[in-house]
Amino acid sequence: MHSALSALVLSLPLAALARVHADSALHRRHTAIAHSRRNAYQLTDHFQGQSFFDDWEFFNQADPTGGYVNFLDQQAASQAGLAYVQSDNTTVLAVDDTTQLSVGQNRNSVRISSKKSWNGGLFIADFFAMPHGCSVWPAFWMVSSTAEWPNGGEIDIIEGVNNNQGNQITLHSGADCLLNSTIQTLNSSITNIHCASSPGDDPGCSYGLTDPRTFGHEFNMQAGGVYALEWQDSGMTFWFFSRDDIPCDITDGAPDPTSWGTPVAVFPNTGCDMASHFFNQSLVIDTTLCGDWAGPAYTGSGCPGTCQEAVADPTNFSVAKWMINYISVYQ
Repeated sequence: MHSALSALVLSLPLAALARVHADSALHRRHTAIAHSRRNAYQLTDHFQGQSFFDDWEFFNQADPTGGYVNFLDQQAASQAGLAYVQSDNTTVLAVDDTTQLSVGQNRNSVRISSKKSWNGGLFIADFFAMPHGCSVWPAFWMVSSTAEWPNGGEIDIIEGVNNNQGNQITLHSGADCLLNSTIQTLNSSITNIHCASSPGDDPGCSYGLTDPRTFGHEFNMQAGGVYALEWQDSGMTFWFFSRDDIPCDITDGAPDPTSWGTPVAVFPNTGCDMASHFFNQSLVIDTTLCGDWAGPAYTGSGCPGTCQEAVADPTNFSVAKWMINYISVYQ
């Protein structure tokens, strides 16, 4: 049922989905209280529309997380209909949902990384939909482009597996980095305080979000929303806004995090020197299948059969799509 409803939502023109939420957004615009900003952010990078892929590279090597996927290069992904920009400027990254495979075969998918990297700033990503379903492991994240993992850090902004009903926000780092926070957050809780990671032992420090609208089916059913990361010397702060609740200052291109209220995750500098653990971070968007997380978690997910059997069946991937409105970076 979830897949059928999500497929219906994904089949609708996104402009029409956005209009459903226009009245409440207009109300907020007229009743919003003006907030002064200590330092106004300036837009430095904007990824949207027909030129979206100009600023990204396609990863076409074996999945480092052990997923049952073939990550395609740009030409192959485009020809297979797995990476394209719609006429309404929505960027789509998909998993092959037509090919019947034998159990144990890899399914075609896409992983892209930004050509540019950053050492701080305000990152705002507006998604209309994200992949979800049995065996599916989508992620929108950042990783160092110059240091061997995990020494340059990894920032997982959106991540979950199978039919998870809430997002998980995680930092992975080298040694001597702890999540030491008593700051109140909204609809979330700390699930691990140890950020230090290594191959085979990499849970990282994380917040589990309890609002089902933050991930997967429920995210898609409300035409998605916005994730924001403010990365400063003092730490990293994350917000989530459902489609109806996106602040007008974000919509207007003049974001003011001081007016956004309680964040969903806060990683202060008090337990971790951010500058030495997180640097030269590139953005990454990908969807893998099974792998190191979705595979072991499959048996408790409520999905039928085995994870490899799910990968073989193309009907499991009709909603395994990223639908991206835009990604903006401010400094």
